[in-house]
Amino acid sequence: MPNEIVMPRLGWTMEVGTVVEWLKTNGDPVEAGDHIFSVESDKAITEVEALDSGVLYIPEATPIGVEVPVGAPLGFILDPGEPPPAYTFGSTAAPQPQDLGSPVDDDIPTDPAPVGASNGSHNGVMPVSPRAPGGGRAGRRSRYRRRHRQGGRIREQDVRAAAATLPPPAPEPRATPSVRKLAEEIGVDLRTVPSSRPSGRITRADLNRGVPATSMAEGVSAPIGPIRRSIRDRMSETARTVAPVTLTTEADATDLWNVREQLKRDLLRTPAPGLRPPSITDLLVRISALALVDQPEMNVRLDGDAMTQYDAAHIGIAVDTERGLLAPVLRDADRKSIHDIAAESAELIEKTRDGSIGGDRLKGSTFTVSNLGMFEIDAFTPIINLPEAAILGVGRIVPKPVVIDVEEETIAIRRMLYLSLTFDHRVVDGAPAARFLQRIKGMIEQPLVALTR
Repeated sequence: MPNEIVMPRLGWTMEVGTVVEWLKTNGDPVEAGDHIFSVESDKAITEVEALDSGVLYIPEATPIGVEVPVGAPLGFILDPGEPPPAYTFGSTAAPQPQDLGSPVDDDIPTDPAPVGASNGSHNGVMPVSPRAPGGGRAGRRSRYRRRHRQGGRIREQDVRAAAATLPPPAPEPRATPSVRKLAEEIGVDLRTVPSSRPSGRITRADLNRGVPATSMAEGVSAPIGPIRRSIRDRMSETARTVAPVTLTTEADATDLWNVREQLKRDLLRTPAPGLRPPSITDLLVRISALALVDQPEMNVRLDGDAMTQYDAAHIGIAVDTERGLLAPVLRDADRKSIHDIAAESAELIEKTRDGSIGGDRLKGSTFTVSNLGMFEIDAFTPIINLPEAAILGVGRIVPKPVVIDVEEETIAIRRMLYLSLTFDHRVVDGAPAARFLQRIKGMIEQPLVALTR
């Protein structure tokens, strides 16, 4: 009995998914637990395991890059020698096994029975049946043999010998379904587009670099993917339900900058396996986590009519990807050292960008940090990542002349940083939010006190 391979539900809210690619080909042997295809949901790209062992059968009409409802059959795992079911993707009829029978190639003559042969023996010789059991000479293998147009036969060994002289096929370029669709619409062969990624995957930016401006002049229309749709829906929900207020302050980040530079120098002098220099975002994640623990009324989530306050700080880190903005979660950030945070955040960001991050690493945050400083942005209004109560927006660090002593009229060059805190006024009042931002500012200006806790 064929075992169905269906579109899995990878999250409670998932209703549809997109098959990105099959990791095995039609007819491959499969063991339970093998990764057989990858699915793009509204969170990430996930490789799906086989639940049964056998031989993989993928119907020809099974779509790649098209949204498929959860539970829809995509393929089958058959027992060795089992005929594939007569099933077309999208059909409402239950898959039925094909009756292959004993196919005969009408183009291949069969030997007639010996003269005078009957059901018994003839001179001690059994009669030869034109249809031997298992397909015989007119059976299954005859479908692969054809008479040559100029006479003679093309034998199986002839086909194998000819195939051996052919060059190996070029590997299929790696790209997401949206990039494949765009390349098809603008008439670009992905095999001619070089990738900028170490993994070799072709991104939309790679495709745009290789396309003349005239090709894109009239624009290309394409349906939005599941991740962009999820972002659209969440932003719409935020706009409908949240009462956002944004507070902005400027912090002296000179000492924070110096701490980071010192940590970099220490690692250069004494390299350690698994350690990497922390980024400014890593330092701010640690500081934000400590501030949330100190002021737990900010470390809350609003789910319907229930408001939950958390003991541990789970920080989402806003990451720009070619599929849209995602926020992987660094859990228990208040209980981790700055080196642990740096190593884990680097792994989270890499997996988020290449699409290999699991859906469970993209949920459960209690606060989010969004840094646009690398794009030379000074200040902005970050949008709350529901159901969180607040989000911290981080601008660039800029050297500025700053008055450090009014009475002495002393001015010095300091590295200044704008911070923007957006909070949900339904959950948090203005004064607690202001105290929270002030606490973050204080720890930025005295980072050693905060980072050694």
